[in-house]
Amino acid sequence: MAGAAEGAERLRELVERILDACDLKGEVEITEDDETLRANVEGEDLGLLIGRHGQTIDALEHLGARVAFHGREAPKRVVVDAAGYRARRAGALERQADRAVEEALRFGRPVALDAAGPAERRHVHEYLRDRTDVETYSEGDEPDRHLVVAPVVAEAS
Repeated sequence: MAGAAEGAERLRELVERILDACDLKGEVEITEDDETLRANVEGEDLGLLIGRHGQTIDALEHLGARVAFHGREAPKRVVVDAAGYRARRAGALERQADRAVEEALRFGRPVALDAAGPAERRHVHEYLRDRTDVETYSEGDEPDRHLVVAPVVAEAS
């Protein structure tokens, strides 16, 4: 499938050009499956590429999808990661969600998490999806939109 290979190469070129422009040293590895085109960057001092609260890498991901699939709707999700940031952030979000669940159940009231982007809110929604004792929903407007964890109130019969 030449189109997919071209998209992967365009994503690699974009990430390498960004690294060069920021004077960062890193190795870019592109992997692909049926649902995701992923660029992993390994190297030292990649904080500039990640950005504050992951804002730079999120923007690079959005740009990467546009460049990789060149004007057509992206047939798969583009993920850009640097030095394992995505996994570390997912772990931190899950720990925060666990603390919010504990507090919501202990005190019987909704608990608001810190403001987060759509992908991070989605991750927490999915992480807590199978729980029957709490529900999650988003409140507020960007950039202050945040997730709320609330105890499920049993209906009176």
